[in-house]
Amino acid sequence: MSSAVTSRGFDIRYRTIDLVSLTTLAVAFGVVFWAWGKLYEPLSNLAVFSYPPSSALLGGVWLSAGVVGGLIIRKPGAAFATEFLAAAVSTVIVGGTQWGWSVFASGFWQGLGAELIFLLFFYRRFGIVTATLAGALAGVFESRYEWSAYIPDYSFGSKLAHMGFFALSGAVIAGIGGYYLVRALAAAGVLDAFGPGREQVSEV
Repeated sequence: MSSAVTSRGFDIRYRTIDLVSLTTLAVAFGVVFWAWGKLYEPLSNLAVFSYPPSSALLGGVWLSAGVVGGLIIRKPGAAFATEFLAAAVSTVIVGGTQWGWSVFASGFWQGLGAELIFLLFFYRRFGIVTATLAGALAGVFESRYEWSAYIPDYSFGSKLAHMGFFALSGAVIAGIGGYYLVRALAAAGVLDAFGPGREQVSEV
């Protein structure tokens, strides 16, 4: 057994293709995050979000990079790094976001939440349950950060509602959505060098 494989059975070695793919994912999601930030305010002002905490239902898009990165690369730190770097990219794009440098903190907490779920399963389970939990915990961590950063005036009940909405959005959009995005990429043949691609071949 290679010294790079821990007693838990997962490989911690990063190949060149892992690093290149992680960076590519981060840049792609960073652009998506930036674009979604431009749409967030007009969408959050819609009547359907008249209960302010419910606007957290729009947050799942920003949690997707960590889940997808973790599902594809399957190495310790991949989920965290993909999410954090995507947040950084969205900040440095021309014009940045309306939240400024605080996006770095959001990327940290979102990435940490997703990473902890993959760690919980010792980087050995990458099904829809793992993806859903990763998205949900990323939402919980981000909401808790926003309690003090963005919504300090909310009542405790409203903060809890915000956390519930964020977790739900993370579970559905980042988790389930991220899982099926990875499945689609694998079916298209672009992940042949990764676990999802090999699994796709074995299912055919």
